[in-house]
Amino acid sequence: MVFCHETNIMEYGYTIINSDAKSSHELRTQLVSFKEFRCTGVTNNCKEGLNTILKQMPDVVFIFLKENANDCFNMVKELHQFVKFMPIIIGISSNQNYAYEAIKNGFFDYWLLPLNEFDIRKTSLKLQKLNLKEQFSNTTLCLKSYKDYRYIDTNEILYLKADNNTTDVILKDNTIITAFKTLKTFEARLPTNFIRTHQSYILNTDYISRINYGKSICALKNSEIQLPFSKSYKQNIDDLKKILTKTTITTLN
Repeated sequence: MVFCHETNIMEYGYTIINSDAKSSHELRTQLVSFKEFRCTGVTNNCKEGLNTILKQMPDVVFIFLKENANDCFNMVKELHQFVKFMPIIIGISSNQNYAYEAIKNGFFDYWLLPLNEFDIRKTSLKLQKLNLKEQFSNTTLCLKSYKDYRYIDTNEILYLKADNNTTDVILKDNTIITAFKTLKTFEARLPTNFIRTHQSYILNTDYISRINYGKSICALKNSEIQLPFSKSYKQNIDDLKKILTKTTITTLN
């Protein structure tokens, strides 16, 4: 799952499992109109589908349910053995025959053929409403510039710094990547371990080693970097201190 800063929406990699190439092509054609969907693979049976899912780790899997439906449901059950986070499964069929079994197996949605834009749009909006921060711990940030896509593991980010209408993303290895969006664009989209501390800064709280209220600064682990926090965002710092205090041994001088 990635957040693409150019469009301000979550982007989903998807895999199709379907024995009919024509209907797979039709689905891909329909999804072209939805920028949030990005194809990561198409397979024609469940065995190949399982391998593709484990290899590509898509966010969404579209399964065409026909006479092979039982094989597909067994594949979904088997998938639980190998992945920490299950992809979102969407069943597609020409009838309602497999709807009950799909619900039992935790399918996110069930589409009836022929495909239509309205069903896809409704599902897309439901996906966007999901609390993705709670479901996916290894969020990836996608920085897109023209035809260049840069994918960054948010665990590698120390902090983000505003620079007029652009944002500098500073990584653990001191690499600086410039994104052509404001800091506010990222504020609501990053995982919950990122907090706004200043008009110019968002910090990855996993790397905070010290909070100094006297000097209004946060120090970062294994670094001499000290970043300011302002009165406007002091509540964020107070909330962070409470969380850190619960998981530490505190001594008072």
